[in-house]
Amino acid sequence: MDTDLRKYLQQFQNQLSWKEKIKIAYEIVLAIDVIHIENAIHRDLHSGNILYSKLNQKWVISDLGFCGPADKSTESIYGNLPYIAPEVISGNSGKYVTKKSDIYSAAMLMWEISSGQPPFNDFENDYDLALKIINGMRPKVIAGTPAL
Repeated sequence: MDTDLRKYLQQFQNQLSWKEKIKIAYEIVLAIDVIHIENAIHRDLHSGNILYSKLNQKWVISDLGFCGPADKSTESIYGNLPYIAPEVISGNSGKYVTKKSDIYSAAMLMWEISSGQPPFNDFENDYDLALKIINGMRPKVIAGTPAL
């Protein structure tokens, strides 16, 4: 693989059209769908785990180390805090992390693709960030983002 999404966005954000950004997001969603069709959950989606292959001209999901069956209980929290679903952080998902947690992570990736910045990158304290995410804080839509 040639680069990860975080580095790619840092390098090319100002050159990407909305069409290109949507294509990246679409490829990520398709890759998540493949994981979910297999009744698995990634559990650690973030821009460092999204890789681009120039050879195949595709975005793929990497680091499947925490990926596991959707019906397997876990008491552990994995991932990069800004991308972890609030119910997982708070423990309200019970012993089961669901596919919905990957969808939340995908939404954070979409925000990062639109803004060029990792979500919540202005927070230095993980405890404060975790509480704010649990209490409903979400990144604001970036000005210029096309409406549906």
